[in-house]
Amino acid sequence: MKKVLALMLVLMFVFSLVACGQASKTPEATEVVATEAPAEEAVADEPVMAAEPEFIFRYAENQAEDYPTTQAAYKFADLVYEKTNGRIKIEVYSGAQLGDEKSVIEQLQFGGIDFARVSASPLAEFSESLNVLQMPYLYRDEAHMWAVLDGQIGQDFLDSLDDAGFVGLSWYSSGSRSFYNSVRPINKLEDLAGLKIRVQESALMMGMVTALGANPTPMAYGEVYGALQTGTIDGAENNWPSYESTSHYEVAQYYVLDQHTRVPEPQLMSKVTANKLSAEDIAIIKECAKESALYQRELWTAREAASEKIVRDAGVTVTELSPEELAKFQEACLPLYKQFCSDYMGIIADIRATE
Repeated sequence: MKKVLALMLVLMFVFSLVACGQASKTPEATEVVATEAPAEEAVADEPVMAAEPEFIFRYAENQAEDYPTTQAAYKFADLVYEKTNGRIKIEVYSGAQLGDEKSVIEQLQFGGIDFARVSASPLAEFSESLNVLQMPYLYRDEAHMWAVLDGQIGQDFLDSLDDAGFVGLSWYSSGSRSFYNSVRPINKLEDLAGLKIRVQESALMMGMVTALGANPTPMAYGEVYGALQTGTIDGAENNWPSYESTSHYEVAQYYVLDQHTRVPEPQLMSKVTANKLSAEDIAIIKECAKESALYQRELWTAREAASEKIVRDAGVTVTELSPEELAKFQEACLPLYKQFCSDYMGIIADIRATE
């Protein structure tokens, strides 16, 4: 009888432990398990980066490392790498390591270089319609230019580059270009008469300087400082950051803010390169290019303001044309429209009508 009582006590003890164990599974414990599950799912959804790039491409940039276009090129490369999960890597070569602009454009055509940012001026030799976008005194102001380039007109121009062997990706800013010289302040059209002005290797730019009464002198960009110093040329024309970063203001201390041209700078991909990629990858690249262009514009605005301050603080004489004098500059350049854009006057009318 004692053995039976003892056995019953043991069984009751075991049942009480089981009951306590079940009671310990509280709602709080269940909730902890439930909240941990989504975290495991989130980890599983993270993109897997490629072990190594499937493509490695070269990007040509002729400006220095700290220049807005170069910094935006790096931004573009980073975005492409991120959004393709490391399958496409773009290596940026700054400081004209891959050649001058004309050489880079030629290499883009046959795929020797994959990407580049170039000025529309030398590119117009390969795609004539681009002369339209750099005609003197075409835009009312910067806001007008971006309304044109960010709209259907700008996209049509990018698409037109296909025939020349390029894929147009986006537009970078180069601000407005104005004249500077080492001889005298420019307050009126007659003040430009006879001055030897360096220009890019562009028939349009040479025609503009001639129309304004000066003597155009085509010259490589890197030779301008020495030529100004020795008097081989009297002046040149460019934007605030270029005028400042090259130290041209040290040897040409008269700057007239006439803003004769706003030459946009297209970001390009070689068609040879594009033919290696899927439609999905090309769409990603175009998206990244447009995002990098907005970033470049922010950098440009800040750099422009900083450069102008440096130049003014250095004692450069900066003049602005009166509305009446500016109208004379504009009128002097009107014949260039018929000379270079007779087939595109309808587009020019559309540009001027853009709000």
